[in-house]
Amino acid sequence: MFGLSLPTIPFIPFLSGSSTPAEPEPLVLTREHIDELGRELDALREQTVASLGDEDREYIYRIIKAQRGFEVAGRGLMFFGFFPPAWVAGVTALSVSKILDNMEIGHNVMHGQYDWMREPSLNSRTFEWDTVCPSDQWRHSHNYMHHTYTNIVGKDRDIGYGILRMDPNQKWHPYYLGNPVYATALMLLFEWGVMMHDAEAENIVAGTRSWQEVLPLAKGWWRKVRRQVVKDYVAFPLLTGPLFVPTLVGNATANVVRNVWAYSIIFCGHFPSGVQSFSEDDTAEETRGEWYVRQLLGSANISGSPLFHIMSGNLSHQIEHHLFPDLPAHRYPELAPRVRELCEEYGLPYNSRGLTAQVGSVWKKIFTFALPPNWVSQTPDISVLLERSPREQADDAPGTLARENV
Repeated sequence: MFGLSLPTIPFIPFLSGSSTPAEPEPLVLTREHIDELGRELDALREQTVASLGDEDREYIYRIIKAQRGFEVAGRGLMFFGFFPPAWVAGVTALSVSKILDNMEIGHNVMHGQYDWMREPSLNSRTFEWDTVCPSDQWRHSHNYMHHTYTNIVGKDRDIGYGILRMDPNQKWHPYYLGNPVYATALMLLFEWGVMMHDAEAENIVAGTRSWQEVLPLAKGWWRKVRRQVVKDYVAFPLLTGPLFVPTLVGNATANVVRNVWAYSIIFCGHFPSGVQSFSEDDTAEETRGEWYVRQLLGSANISGSPLFHIMSGNLSHQIEHHLFPDLPAHRYPELAPRVRELCEEYGLPYNSRGLTAQVGSVWKKIFTFALPPNWVSQTPDISVLLERSPREQADDAPGTLARENV
């Protein structure tokens, strides 16, 4: 599935005899261009907000209806789990249901994309999804922390999720030799990793966060985990009587399928080659235009069919999602061509490739960053320099918003 391609010898200088390639000349974006780009993207957002209406309302209702239909079908087919094709069909239907619930419904509703409808069941503050992570904790770790500090090393904890080395600016430690193992475990247990995200386990280990601070989070975990475990691993299996074990295994399989899919889509939007990271200094006192540029440079898209985009929650348009996180995600495909045009107009990269290419790139990075920095040699990507305001330039040189070596 992942299409791994790991030409390891060229990564090892003392085996390949290669030297570190020279860093390419950076692109420079002027203050005027940054401000103008910001105005263009603001206008694009305002046009979309003004056009929201019945079509968007009907779309989300259709998705919810489809998700519920797949869940009913999946649960029902488990009563015929003694027949292998029925069991496989049930697992498939339940997997699709869970993917739609998490990706196209839960993630997007909790971003406030449908708050304008004033529909109580689609209220971002009260919506709960079919996963072990409590929605309020997810809204803090994702909506606030990640979308505010996108790809800022030291601020955005989605860079490595506290357990992986995914950026050259993360200091290497022998612990990271296990990068591929940790990544595989996170992929299979992704909903549990998302649940634990706000605990900041790496800070607990480092002694900079106490267990007392985690207790309020743990209470939320217990309430949500108890409900999810009872539903998938006790109640529904019991309903199928003598097929308890096949049903339990089927439900667990559907959860793993959902975890692998969600992990793959999310990692492909954040960590493939060409996605760039930032420092706190480079992003201090950011303007609106600079924030937009950071979202453009710190995200990647995955090309695919309309069905693929629905199954990804339209996070296959991660660039547009980072630019406009509160717009209905099904609008991203129509916004993408204009965003791409703006990138071409201002000389900015627009990172978009197929799923196999992006997944392979992510896993290549996972293996590469597991090794000590002096063991690997990669062609650096072109970085982007932003002209800062005169006051900032008096104190510092123009900040490098993006510098990535893999």
